Amino acid sequence: MKATIERATLLKSLGHVQSVVERRNTIPILSNVLIEASENGAIKLTATDLDLQIVETLSGDVEIAGSTTVSAHTLFEIARKMADGSQVQLHAADGRMAINAGRARFSLGTLPRDDFPMIAEGELPTSFELSAASLVQIIDKTRFAISTEETRYYLNGIFLHVTEDGEPSLRAAATDGHRLARVTLPRPTGAEGMPDVIVPRKCVAEVRKLLDESGDNNIQIDLSASKIRFTFDNAILTSKLIDGTFPDYTRVIPTGNDKLLKIDPKSFAEGVDRVATIATEKTRAVKMALDKDKITLSVTSPENGTAAEEVPGSYGDDSFEIGFNARYLLDILSEIKSDTVELHLADASAPTLIRENDKSPALYVLMPMRV
Repeated sequence: MKATIERATLLKSLGHVQSVVERRNTIPILSNVLIEASENGAIKLTATDLDLQIVETLSGDVEIAGSTTVSAHTLFEIARKMADGSQVQLHAADGRMAINAGRARFSLGTLPRDDFPMIAEGELPTSFELSAASLVQIIDKTRFAISTEETRYYLNGIFLHVTEDGEPSLRAAATDGHRLARVTLPRPTGAEGMPDVIVPRKCVAEVRKLLDESGDNNIQIDLSASKIRFTFDNAILTSKLIDGTFPDYTRVIPTGNDKLLKIDPKSFAEGVDRVATIATEKTRAVKMALDKDKITLSVTSPENGTAAEEVPGSYGDDSFEIGFNARYLLDILSEIKSDTVELHLADASAPTLIRENDKSPALYVLMPMRV
């Protein structure tokens, strides 16, 4: 195999594929990227961790068609340190790959292409398209609530499902048991009857990176009960899905919370952030005292002392106090882009519903803390 690729093109594609490759591998070939050069000038880069696979196609000047595998992280670092605008020549033969650009010369060991594992996709019966903006919205407004607890593996991803609840909808939800985030979008054509699926955290992160560069194109999504594939302009990401049952999260969304606080999310978040400065890392608890149109935020820390700040808001119900984890509250507030946010409260021990308004596609539920 012999091919020449422009450095920026190679670096961009390697940036995508090398992040799929795990740093520590017991199987040496999984540290490698598969490079396939065909006579028509198309060069395919493939990387996998056996659960997630990315195939990216780029164009270059192919002298000799062929394929080989080489260390993904090493090749990425070499390309990253090459001079801007340089042409990178890759020449693989006899178990080695020569990488030349300008005056720099590298020679890396390769492993045979035939040993490289590919994810067998099987049949993916459900197929639909989502705009890049819709997919960004789904990911950004839910992924912060994905659980990182490996024991509750079925919460380690975003739950995608369709519902006939009123309007036919596609819903995305994530929860870690302390907070819940849900986004509802109109059901795309082709998603009827799709199975409920849980998209793993790593797949979500890689899709989000690719979305940054996909402009406002539509993304093709194909899925079965066990696999999902995202097709971009020049990249295809295939992932196994989490084999588990997502809990019935609708039961924790409160419907009878009768106390309403309307507040500016920006000044609210700034106030929470300021008083949380002295909160201990373990608790991160902020107390919120609600009075007629007056909200007092306070933190009491045995080690650091106390902090309090009043923030303006619209509240007309009985006064009471409730506590929240400051980081969880700030994660939610950072996704609210409007001038006001609604907090629907019941009492100090009941979950609180947070949303922009009743027309907003996103809603959040936050469990209170004892303070």
